[in-house]
Amino acid sequence: MVGQVIVPKMVALGHHVFMGTRDADSTRNRTEPERTTGVSFVDWFSAHSGFQLVSYADIPSETDLFINASHGETSIEALESVGKDKLAGKIILDLANALDFSKGMPPTMLVCNNDSLGEQIQRTFPHAFVVKSLNTMNCTIMMDPSRVQGDHNVFMSGNDSASKHIVKILLESIGWSSANIIDLGDITTSRGTEMMLPVWIRLWDALGTPEFNFHIAIN
Repeated sequence: MVGQVIVPKMVALGHHVFMGTRDADSTRNRTEPERTTGVSFVDWFSAHSGFQLVSYADIPSETDLFINASHGETSIEALESVGKDKLAGKIILDLANALDFSKGMPPTMLVCNNDSLGEQIQRTFPHAFVVKSLNTMNCTIMMDPSRVQGDHNVFMSGNDSASKHIVKILLESIGWSSANIIDLGDITTSRGTEMMLPVWIRLWDALGTPEFNFHIAIN
């Protein structure tokens, strides 16, 4: 679902987009409804154009920036399928959360407190530049912040300032105000944003909608 929201936005912004999956042929023919949207991939794919659906290993090595929109529990496996050499020197914009749904709702965290998925990805791919962002909100708001009225915030964590600057430019092109983008610091700070997810899920239940976001107000 997340990738299906991101891809059309990136295409609309004029980027050359590849959507990665384990098996492109299998995904292209998937007829079962997506559990959240109720729309099958076949129907979604037929309604969108301007991008290429490829298996992870077939994503071109010339790709400048990778967006990890996979399930957190399989993110490292998915990125390894892309290839460590291909990811070396590239930005990985990680917006996944390592949630365990094996016991139903609400999910628990697969990693927390003294580690994070963002850090695990950075350790696994030490020559890539991991920037954690957009993981504290619903995917529709990620790509259209105007869906929530007023000021609200998006966070960034990462070790490389140049990579975070590039991600900030991308966020601004999506529609995020520069003033509402908060750089928390190095990749270890992604522990905080990932651990916001249990609160976010409880808010979704209490509010009856995922169409909300966090706003940090200071004097």
